[in-house]
Amino acid sequence: MSKSKLSDVVVDEIREHIYIREVYGKTLVELGREYPELVVLDADLTVSTKTSLFGKEFPERFFTMGVSEQDMMATAAGFALSGKIPFASTFAVFATGRAWEHIRQSIAFPKLNVKIVATHAGVTVGEDGATHQALEDIALMRVLPNMTVIVPADAVETEKVIRTIVKHQGPTYVRLARAKFPTIFKKNYEFEIGKAKVLREGKHVAIFAIGIMVYEALEASKILEKEGISAFVVNVSTIKPIDVETIVECARIAGAVVTAEDHNIIGGLGGAVAEVLSEHYPTPMRRIGMRDRFGTSGDGLQLLEYFGLKARNIVQAVHELLEFNSAKKSVSFK
Repeated sequence: MSKSKLSDVVVDEIREHIYIREVYGKTLVELGREYPELVVLDADLTVSTKTSLFGKEFPERFFTMGVSEQDMMATAAGFALSGKIPFASTFAVFATGRAWEHIRQSIAFPKLNVKIVATHAGVTVGEDGATHQALEDIALMRVLPNMTVIVPADAVETEKVIRTIVKHQGPTYVRLARAKFPTIFKKNYEFEIGKAKVLREGKHVAIFAIGIMVYEALEASKILEKEGISAFVVNVSTIKPIDVETIVECARIAGAVVTAEDHNIIGGLGGAVAEVLSEHYPTPMRRIGMRDRFGTSGDGLQLLEYFGLKARNIVQAVHELLEFNSAKKSVSFK
């Protein structure tokens, strides 16, 4: 792989910031015209999740379940058993936390074709504070057998993901956010379940990222390039099934790994990558993310800065790793 080569699916300059949940709502409407068996359920948050757009066009296929997330998941399971394609949406903290047992027993265990698309995940939820900032949802969904877990990085990938999962058979969890995301992909970007995408090829370190942190990883790679450090940037949008081959190959070439996520590093992307490498190719690594704590109230994007989830934090982690590797090589073992 050539040094610091940027993929042709990445835009040259960030010009747009878009609400990815709004893209979800608009894509649902388009899919509703193509798939008469598609139904949408929501738990009293239709305006925020943007499922209301589907409800206006297809009221007979739209079901508002009230503040009853458990009932929503059980009803979605019933629709799946009846041959429908149910999409169930609410905030991530409620979808995965309050309804977890129903998802486990009624959706994951029987491997039903239910699409759980949760919005308002991560600290970019902002002013709603710690109670609404889901930082455990990836871990809760990843641990369930049969569950596919996906975290889009921008508006382009969000549309591709929703169009892909409508054809995918089996339980699926898609994690969306409240804030506007920078648009990093061109229209020619293609999403495939289970495949990580190398957005920048590198040599000295591999940065694996998800969600809004993919943008921060790309920004970090620009800073590192000016310092003569060549970094892989890899979008691991499918957390489960995770792309073992790509992760191991990038780690093998680079010899150092950083993960970046707007989620607890325990059970999230950092945990998933560490599991892969510990079994297949042990590699020095650092994890950028929420370090076993809850969030707090504040401006969503400013909270990324507050919690150390920015490009400069990734750069600092890379410096620590490369210094560690350099020191390790200088040690003489007798």
